[in-house]
Amino acid sequence: VQLQASGGGLVQAGGSLVLSCAASGTIFNSDVWAWFRQAPGKQRELVATIPSIGSASYRDSVKGRFTISKDSAKNTVTLQMNSLKLEDTGVYYCNARSYQSSWLASWGQGTQVTVSS
Repeated sequence: VQLQASGGGLVQAGGSLVLSCAASGTIFNSDVWAWFRQAPGKQRELVATIPSIGSASYRDSVKGRFTISKDSAKNTVTLQMNSLKLEDTGVYYCNARSYQSSWLASWGQGTQVTVSS
């Protein structure tokens, strides 16, 4: 199982980035997809989830700024990040699971997002 997150970079506060996560067809059809992030010295935290049925959900600090979506034609899950803040800095990871299981054990390398002032 490979999860390949990409799209990170250096951006000024207030800017935007779009992260993408590519996955094989079998994994792409998981019940729930999510983006996580880990800031230096902090634990990994859940940023956004999107279920196969239902609405996406977001942590409070990114509501109204981030949008998670799935592109079935490309087997990718994206995270549109707008109005970026310094505190959004971190390594972003994608993951997936079924309703009956935990997140996939292999997290991949993630993609670095650095927001500068």
